[in-house]
Amino acid sequence: MMAQYLTLKAQHPDTLLFYRMGDFYEMFYDDAHKAARLLNITLTQRGQSAGQPVPMAGVPFHSVDTYLARLIKLGESVAICEQIGDPATSKGPVERKVVRIVTPGTLTDAALLPDKQEAVLLAIHEAQGRQAKGQARYGLAWLSITQGMVHLAQCSAGALHGWLDRIGASETLYSAGASTQGAHSLDALLAQRQLSGQGSAAQALPAWQFDAALGVRKLTGHLQVASLHAWDAADLPLAHAAAAALLHYTAHTQGRDLQHLQGIEVERDDATLHLPATTRRNLELVQTLRGESSPTLFSLLDTCATSMGSRQLKQWLLNPPRDRRIAAQRLERIGALRAGAALPLWQHYRGALQGAADVERISARIALEQVRPRELVALKNTLRQALALANGRQSAEVAETTGALETTGALETAGTDHSAFCLDSLLAALAAPEGLIDLLQAAIVQEPAALVRDGGVIAQGFDAELDELRALQDSADTFLLALEARERERTGIANLRVQYNKVHGFYIEVSQGQLHRVPVDYKRRQTLKNAERFITPELKTFEDKALSAQERALAREKHLYQQLLEQLQAHIPALYRIAGALAQLDALCALAERSATLGWCAPQFAIEPCIDIVQGRHPVVEMRLAQTAQTSFIANDTALGGKRRMQIITGPNMGGKSTYMRQVALIALLASMGSYVPAQSCRIGPIDAIHTRIGAADDLANAQSTFMLEMTEAAQILHSATAHSLVLMDEIGRGTSTYDGLALAGSIATYLHDKTQAFTLFATHYFELTELPAKLAHAINTHVAAAETGSHIVFLHELQPGPASRSYGIHVARLAGMPAGVIQHARATLEHLQSQGTQAQGDLFSAALDDGLVATGPGDGAPAWGADGAAGEEGASAQAPSAVEQALAALDIDALSPRQAQAQLYALKDLLGAT
Repeated sequence: MMAQYLTLKAQHPDTLLFYRMGDFYEMFYDDAHKAARLLNITLTQRGQSAGQPVPMAGVPFHSVDTYLARLIKLGESVAICEQIGDPATSKGPVERKVVRIVTPGTLTDAALLPDKQEAVLLAIHEAQGRQAKGQARYGLAWLSITQGMVHLAQCSAGALHGWLDRIGASETLYSAGASTQGAHSLDALLAQRQLSGQGSAAQALPAWQFDAALGVRKLTGHLQVASLHAWDAADLPLAHAAAAALLHYTAHTQGRDLQHLQGIEVERDDATLHLPATTRRNLELVQTLRGESSPTLFSLLDTCATSMGSRQLKQWLLNPPRDRRIAAQRLERIGALRAGAALPLWQHYRGALQGAADVERISARIALEQVRPRELVALKNTLRQALALANGRQSAEVAETTGALETTGALETAGTDHSAFCLDSLLAALAAPEGLIDLLQAAIVQEPAALVRDGGVIAQGFDAELDELRALQDSADTFLLALEARERERTGIANLRVQYNKVHGFYIEVSQGQLHRVPVDYKRRQTLKNAERFITPELKTFEDKALSAQERALAREKHLYQQLLEQLQAHIPALYRIAGALAQLDALCALAERSATLGWCAPQFAIEPCIDIVQGRHPVVEMRLAQTAQTSFIANDTALGGKRRMQIITGPNMGGKSTYMRQVALIALLASMGSYVPAQSCRIGPIDAIHTRIGAADDLANAQSTFMLEMTEAAQILHSATAHSLVLMDEIGRGTSTYDGLALAGSIATYLHDKTQAFTLFATHYFELTELPAKLAHAINTHVAAAETGSHIVFLHELQPGPASRSYGIHVARLAGMPAGVIQHARATLEHLQSQGTQAQGDLFSAALDDGLVATGPGDGAPAWGADGAAGEEGASAQAPSAVEQALAALDIDALSPRQAQAQLYALKDLLGAT
């Protein structure tokens, strides 16, 4: 047995091997030590090898999913080794085989894969040798096994981080022969991302697996086509090489080729709205800043009835299309779902979708022949629901079977012709292939056993041979009762019993006090404390026949179930079509419900660049305020477009600056994905990206301080934002000294205005920056209002034109619970500083603007930046102090009497006139 184990282990040296022994999966040697440490299970010993005890640890097979989930979460992979031989006929160890390898990127089991998440497997191929600037350096290929779609892309070295953020792989494959340029190598990059919490489990594969020609052969072979031109995927050699490794790895882990691959999607940089990882984090799209799943925008939107719908909704949210026709179609369908005479149409469809099974994942498991009987029953019931939706009706039979609806004919009377037109193609895709539902109904009992090996799965009447074998089993009860009655009469033993158990088979039990009555043809089988168990020739003959029938029936069931899976393979494309339609319908119903319940409006799309929002609201903050019964949310307008491309936003902390900025970004994002938005009205022009620089944090894993990270993120924005981007800058420059921060903030704002020309919301506590709109033609000042009453402050959360009058920082400190002594001391210090006029930094900043120390564009809006983003010489060089400035610098103001001060003022006036 150990020789067998070591042979299998040698084939999977870097993977934990779960070796099936009876009711346990066992691990030995280093695997046992590792498993005991990771799973906190007992490490024991068994036998000896080279005079040393063999370390051993194991987990029960019936609860293996629990342990697998823990290992996968830790980034481990597990090879599942099962007994495939017959113990009754085996000579030596029962034959065993690794039937599949469970890895973070290849999960399909419902117990291991969260309902609302996908396990994504990514392969990266790095081009060897020097490449011309601008050419693709990396080929990417990725898939989710449950979705059956291969995605291909090629990108430059600079764009790789963005693609990795966008794909969000659970496991990444790369070539062991990738570049070795120190910190710039691919394995170093993946390790760095893993340290910073952005990465995934990484697996180095032999370089020969990354072969472009092999990738093309694999893809065309899977899709049964001559070329990849139909998917516009023929000219992607780097991606083809990555696809070769990807498909080889999936076949290796699943123990078979992926027969359910439905097609190829070539991903382009310009196909979706660019949402960098910082934007997804700062806007809290699917995860809060603390790493929680709620409250987020996704948790607010996700009222889907199915897990398929939830995953579809998340995909729409994180990958909004730039093609406005896609968003417009979704908006049209949402509008149709909101229609209805008595009840809106979305309510009817949601009722029909309740309890629907995850058709997408069940389809993948059918293709991999890993599906369980109860999943097929759930699939059958869901196909009935889908067919009823496709026919535009809800039958009483479906309502009774699924419990989804208690009324019939609801869909016939709801909606309008326009609604039917918008949704017609989606509903038509829900119809199951002819005969599929009948096949499942005929083959599987309504309440089957959990596993085929337990029997009781195939329905009565589906197979005559199985029915005959079952009849032999069913006749056992009648035979045993008759035998018991005859033996009692023959022996005179009134309490004689004929029974059966799995260990000893059939037997006749006689109590100790009646043993003298036992006939000579009784053969002892087992001795108990108070009884003896016997077997007779007649009972032995029946036992052989009955047990043989039982074994044959179970073997027949397994055979029939395997045949059923083979029949279902032909329906995989149709099942994926139905799954996609169900997911889209569910996601659209969720968006329709949210828009109706929360009072959202349909956005309008404009050709020209603009963001016009009337009474916009932050959806998550508004919901939180409603849940906590606090004050209602204060809505605000936004008008960006034409000559208004930048807002300099000032006001107190807690005044609502960050909330306002985020709500504008969320509204733009929701509109782009094809959702209604939280506003009274909304008009959005073309948007290619949303960039954010918000909050203070560090990245110690990559040796980046708070300020370094702030500057790094700001630099990435300045390099990648365009005139069609929306940029949020919150408190830039606060991580360093006042003058450094002010200078950087002013230059960054000016660059965004002049060079990038993006729509920019620029929140700051540097009041000096409010002077920028005087020099920047397309910038305006706005502020969030606050009212001061004595020593107290009231935040109005209302955006008003013009700059704020002050910061109110001490008031916020008091609200935070700062000790009263500290507050009093701070107020006194502030008053002293203000009386001494030490806020002269504002005058210095103003002078810097006038003298060109802070680069700005000319008043007519012409750019002051070179092609490479550098300020021109005129804007970058300082002029010599004027005569007036020299005279002012020489004045000792504190030593002047009022009359002397007046005289000096006249002198300065004369000097100014002379110059």
